[in-house]
Amino acid sequence: MGILTRFKDIMSSNINALLDKAEDPEKMIDQLLRNLNSDLRKVKAETASIIVEEQRAKRTLEECRADIEKMQNYAIKALEAGNEDDARKFLERKASLTEKEAGLKEAHDLASSNAINMRQMHDKLVSDINQLESRRAMLKGKMSVAKTKERINRIGSSVVDVNKSISAFDRMEDKVNRALDEANAMAELNRGPEDDIKELTAKYDDSNIDIEDELATLKEQLKNRE
Repeated sequence: MGILTRFKDIMSSNINALLDKAEDPEKMIDQLLRNLNSDLRKVKAETASIIVEEQRAKRTLEECRADIEKMQNYAIKALEAGNEDDARKFLERKASLTEKEAGLKEAHDLASSNAINMRQMHDKLVSDINQLESRRAMLKGKMSVAKTKERINRIGSSVVDVNKSISAFDRMEDKVNRALDEANAMAELNRGPEDDIKELTAKYDDSNIDIEDELATLKEQLKNRE
């Protein structure tokens, strides 16, 4: 049926379009449900319209069958009254209505089939939306965990970069220490060998004059002058 195909195409195109541009899964889920609920409103309206058509076809068929039965009863009454011509006219109208009944029954069968299909599609869409609604919280929870994990991964990458910086700092410190050691070694070499003899002779040089001895000597000299 055309209406069923049309709505299936609408729902399919909505879902496929969202999947094609699903940059943000959370927004996509919300938009998908909004679209499906919009489709559900359209399906409800079409279902109601098709049910009305089925009920109208059923009512027309029942009215035709009632007229057939009525013509049958009138034909019987006409014969009972001895009016064969009238009975014949009632039976002719009955035959015409019977032919009409076949077409009305076919129309009702089609309308009934359409109504059943629309009800099934409506019920399936309602069920799918309810399932998606119940899964939305779960999916958003998973997405939240995924985003947290992504932040942790970014922090982990930053820590790795810090470790690289620390490693580079350690290498620079080693270079500085090595340069300082080399400078100290060069200064040591530039001083040349020390003169041990100078230190040794100073040990035996009597350069320290005893003040008391010198004072006693001066006193002795003055005494001799007298």
